Amino acid sequence: MTSSAGKKVVVTGATGNVGTSVVAALAADPGIASVRGIARRMPGWSPPKTEWTAVDLRQDIDLVPHFQGADAVIHLAWAFQPTHDPSATWRTNVLGSLRVFRDAASAGVPALIHASSVGTYSPGRDAGAVDESWPTHGASEAAYCREKAYLERVLDTHELRNPGMRVVRMRPAFLFKEESGPEQRRIFGGRFLPGPLASPRTVPVVPDIPGLRFQALHTDDAARAYVLAVHREVSGAFNLAAESPLDARDLAALLDARTVRLPRAAARAALVTGYALRLLPASPQLFDAVLRLPLLDCTRARDQLGWQPEHTAQEAVREMLKGMRTGAGMDTAPLAGRKAS
Repeated sequence: MTSSAGKKVVVTGATGNVGTSVVAALAADPGIASVRGIARRMPGWSPPKTEWTAVDLRQDIDLVPHFQGADAVIHLAWAFQPTHDPSATWRTNVLGSLRVFRDAASAGVPALIHASSVGTYSPGRDAGAVDESWPTHGASEAAYCREKAYLERVLDTHELRNPGMRVVRMRPAFLFKEESGPEQRRIFGGRFLPGPLASPRTVPVVPDIPGLRFQALHTDDAARAYVLAVHREVSGAFNLAAESPLDARDLAALLDARTVRLPRAAARAALVTGYALRLLPASPQLFDAVLRLPLLDCTRARDQLGWQPEHTAQEAVREMLKGMRTGAGMDTAPLAGRKAS
């Protein structure tokens, strides 16, 4: 199905944090002939070789016409909100993904590259860095973890039923870039959290919560892994993360702040209250997941994809904080900021 002119790739969720980086990386790749970006709302931004299609994956629609002739479908579409209505995110994230998987197979697409997550892994904080064989039952009862883990089971069956399709599952750590700052502020802190609070010296203290340690990755580095998976005849899961995990001291250094020890129970109680009052969009169960997630061993991505991150975790978080502070964004609905362009 691949022509001498290059490969044709369809990207769902093409206007979000990961989607914009993936589309830009594909458009810059001379081995890619064309990119079809699928999103619920049409963007003002469009790189070369890219055409856009407005599709709402919550609707029971036929995606086969959009997938026909593609060499790969990269499935990124995901809704984080509303966390207070898990049935709504289930319709987009799970039922929408089922339509993508089904119709990609019906269209004869040879490669499906799915955005899984570190959140799909079972708890393993004391296990050291785990590889892709670690159980994928979700790190907590958070809807995000439950939905990601459920789709892993769906893909297990999908692969058995479609042996001619190459299925890749990307399992990245937390993904940040400057343009995603406003979106991530809205997702995790709420619309009423002022962006300037992300400025150095504005936050005097960072809570040092026992067990708070996580890996991060620049979104553009994750995008390169997706493009490599289009070109290389690989399948299976790939962990993606910058090597060194971050903790409260690292965050304090980025914010020019000091750390203050805060018991886990006290931090969770504050989150429970804020979530119940609808002041915070991130659920307490998501907080539980962060404290339970294993660290990722990315050897397989290095060996089979030839992938290495070009940014440190600190650089990725620093960019995101800058984006929150300045209102940076892009001319897409998910990434809209005060200075979208």
